[in-house]
Amino acid sequence: MKKIVAVLLCTAAVFAADAPRRAPGFCLIDTKGQWQDLADYRGKPVLLEFMQTTCPHCSAFSSVLGDLSRKYGDRLAILTVALPPDTPQTMLKYAEAHKLTYPLLLDQGQVAVSYVRAGTIEFPNLYLIDAAGMIRNHWEYSVLAKDIFEGSGLSREVDKLLAGAPAKK
Repeated sequence: MKKIVAVLLCTAAVFAADAPRRAPGFCLIDTKGQWQDLADYRGKPVLLEFMQTTCPHCSAFSSVLGDLSRKYGDRLAILTVALPPDTPQTMLKYAEAHKLTYPLLLDQGQVAVSYVRAGTIEFPNLYLIDAAGMIRNHWEYSVLAKDIFEGSGLSREVDKLLAGAPAKK
């Protein structure tokens, strides 16, 4: 009996580690001087990207996010958060060069730390947050996540979320 209980507890711990967690709240200023509060987007899914304007993968990914913004319109919020050494000036140049239609916010690292929970961060770093404010999925740029950042994988993930698919286990 003790072995069965131990196995059940270990199994529960494994599933709990991957369970959705509440997206940490934040309020940051964007390149247009507007405050963007995550709580203002409650009721719709949010794609939250952490990036740097000098990152070539982030630059390429901005076109994927632009396509998603056009495809989903008001049904999906997209927020991109730049981290140091970016400044308001570098962000403004980036937003203009990439013709961003979604907010580009500046973080000094506090928001990124509350999401990433690791000693380092790879760019781009992306979170899919559901309408209730729960993180449903997370991706870092890598060969394994190439379809998310360069293909149609992210669109499929958003489609599943909008269709009411259950949270990942």
